[in-house]
Amino acid sequence: MGLDVPALEKALLVGKWGDALTGSSDAPVVKIAKNVDELLRLICAVGCLHAFLQINWTGPDLDIKPLEVLALGPEISQLIDEDLLHQKAVAELAYGGEPAYHLAKYPIFLRLAHLLLDTPFQHVQSAPWWRLRAWRIHEQILDEPVAVPADVMAAVGPLLDSFAVEPDMAGRLLLEQGLLEHYVGHDKSAADYFVRAARATQLEYELTGALGKRTKFQQHDITQLVLLAESRVRGDGSDSTSESDKGNGDGDGSTSSQDTSAVTGGPSSPNPAIPETLALNDDTLLERTAFTSSSAAGTPGTRLSHLDPGSQPALHPLDQCILLALCLNVKNVSPAHGLTAEQMTPYIARVISHPRNWTVHTMALLLRARLEANRTRTVERSTLQLQALIDQMPTADSTLAERLLYIHTLVLPSRWEMERELALRFLSIGVVKSALEIFERLELWEEVVKCWQSMERRDTAIAIVRDLLEGRKAEADTVITRGKALSDTRKQVLDAAREAKLWCLLGDLEPEHAFEHYTRAWETSKESSGRAMRSLGGYYFARGNYPDAITCLRRAVSINPLLSRSWFVLGCACVRQEDWEGARDAFVRCVTIDDEDGESWNNLASVYLRMGEAGKTVPAGNAAREAAGEDSEKRIPFSNKLLAFRALKQGLKYSYDNWRMWANYMIVAMEVGELSEACRALTRVVEERAAKDGAACVDEDVLDKLVDAVTRGSGEASTVGGANNPEVAAGANATTGIARRVTDLFERTILPRVSSPRIFQARARLLTAQGRHEDALNAYLDAYRAGPAGTMERGETDAEKWREAVGDVEEIVDVLRNFGPRVEGFNWKLQARSIVRTFTGRTKDFEDEPEWTRLTTLQEEIRKED
Repeated sequence: MGLDVPALEKALLVGKWGDALTGSSDAPVVKIAKNVDELLRLICAVGCLHAFLQINWTGPDLDIKPLEVLALGPEISQLIDEDLLHQKAVAELAYGGEPAYHLAKYPIFLRLAHLLLDTPFQHVQSAPWWRLRAWRIHEQILDEPVAVPADVMAAVGPLLDSFAVEPDMAGRLLLEQGLLEHYVGHDKSAADYFVRAARATQLEYELTGALGKRTKFQQHDITQLVLLAESRVRGDGSDSTSESDKGNGDGDGSTSSQDTSAVTGGPSSPNPAIPETLALNDDTLLERTAFTSSSAAGTPGTRLSHLDPGSQPALHPLDQCILLALCLNVKNVSPAHGLTAEQMTPYIARVISHPRNWTVHTMALLLRARLEANRTRTVERSTLQLQALIDQMPTADSTLAERLLYIHTLVLPSRWEMERELALRFLSIGVVKSALEIFERLELWEEVVKCWQSMERRDTAIAIVRDLLEGRKAEADTVITRGKALSDTRKQVLDAAREAKLWCLLGDLEPEHAFEHYTRAWETSKESSGRAMRSLGGYYFARGNYPDAITCLRRAVSINPLLSRSWFVLGCACVRQEDWEGARDAFVRCVTIDDEDGESWNNLASVYLRMGEAGKTVPAGNAAREAAGEDSEKRIPFSNKLLAFRALKQGLKYSYDNWRMWANYMIVAMEVGELSEACRALTRVVEERAAKDGAACVDEDVLDKLVDAVTRGSGEASTVGGANNPEVAAGANATTGIARRVTDLFERTILPRVSSPRIFQARARLLTAQGRHEDALNAYLDAYRAGPAGTMERGETDAEKWREAVGDVEEIVDVLRNFGPRVEGFNWKLQARSIVRTFTGRTKDFEDEPEWTRLTTLQEEIRKED
């Protein structure tokens, strides 16, 4: 029979081989065809990729070596050994200026997979999908994430149409695309892929609440966060409907032997295919949340309203992978605080409650260990669980096929990354020696240096790096496991990217020689080290050499454009050089990579206000302040102000306590006519700064403009015929909202905290517009008492202050004349005489001043009005 290429491709992708492909009677016969060569190349590439994953990710240890796979001639085989293959592969796997991990086992397999998948495929449709998988694995062995070639994602797009009728295949593809986007930091795009994957597999899920208990001594039920989820019925034998599957609950507890046997359909003996799940054994916390009500916790009328939070059905392993991806996305798009951990926990608990696959359960336990690392009662289990996951890797407690089945639908870290995470956990709890031993065994020299620095042993750290560079210190694993003595050519083992990294590390340790070391790193890497250029750029920036800093940082971001810090420093350097176009582009890239970077949003807004008209720039200074200047309309286009307003509004979502950003936002909001936002911003500035700055925290110019906006609208509406004018009536309705906000600003925010004459005067004008004449008169009197006239004492010698106070006296008397008759029962004349008499009595020392006659005249006028 002919070769069923599509069936073979699908079997390769999902890791399952049906009877039609494995049965001896129906086994396909490979005939001479155009696509046989391509299929063989694909199968070889998949075999190499999975061999690399087995030895470095899932275990158990591989029982073959690269030279046993490669068909080399006798002459070539004498020239090539395992060491040479390893060194060559590690050097070629360096990408985007980032070195590959040099102790990854058999990296030649990953390199061969890349080479095979990069060859042209005309008939095998799934080759782009495998190329996507290979690149995601490649990303995980690099020091920092780098941008993958654009065609990697673009090439798999058409495959979605091919698998549109197969929900699980479409869901896998979308999930794997999202995981690559997640790894390189494109969180919004990743979230979209994860949601689309859930829709493709028809996974129903809802994060909601249900009554339950979390501690052993809890007396009353309180609402607990729970994830309701249900997979579609597939009918292919992967659905688990046993009672024990449904009864395991939705918590964090350990997996019993009965639970695991029900999952896999095996006997009741303990199931060796599931990783060890450690119990909490805490004297207060329950192993898992005990939901006390079996009533539906979901929204009434939804498909999930029938689920019992404490007894949900088992999920398909692919759907479990999607939930874990959604859990990762919660962490990426939310601030790092307790609430985020609380949101992630239900996703993990829903997966742990029904273990269905070795790799999926390992990932769920790892995520739970990460969440529990910061809690006192769970930190012990977190560390022990992480150690148990590392210890299980080399064992053969589950089949290789099961371990690789869902490896591409998870972001499972490599074996060395998990050990590194364990060492960092030790470091965080103060066990520095154990952490140092792990770092040295993994030859993670940057972390080794940090450990020695934390122990105030900088000289030891420098000695280690110098010994590595000069060949005096062997990288232990290479020497010990291969049984070789240290030779004079040991230095050649360092590939260019790794040696450049060591020079950069030495530059960090020796600031006095940093320039020489960073330059040496750049030269050693043959001008390909992104870290060397980042270090040089930071070196020049710290010393005020902005032109050279810009040159270096532009090279750095061209090598690896995914590091937002490099873009940020580049933007700051461009600002110092008044290169507004360059600064704008840099900060735009910052917020594209990390849209929660409030500082970058603020700087981007400032740049917009600097750019001005095409070909023109705004002079240096406070950009937001100058945006409010008299000739700002001539210098800064309204479109730029609007862009600045939007940038600040976005940034304040993530920098809510940054009063400087609120002050800028307030001024720009006034310029673009967003008065309600300006009022809100002024409220935040006063709340943050009143205790320290007093009345100076209030921008009185902005406050006056807000009051003017209210009084102007009220005046128009109150004119004759204004109420019958539709345009004026609409303006009055719009003013009502801002009037309420400004009133609250005075009564709830400003006056309970600070006061000044100008603040009282602004409030008086607002009260006048509202027809509250008595309150307005009292506000004017408060302004007088807080001003120069009200605070002047006997013996004052400042003539200028006295002259200003005379004006205040005349002004308050005029206010009393205007408002006094409107206030019932108020003797304004008596109040006016008292004010003038008190002021003249305190300032008799200024009788010789010309303005004294104004006071005497004012007294006569008040007396005559009686």
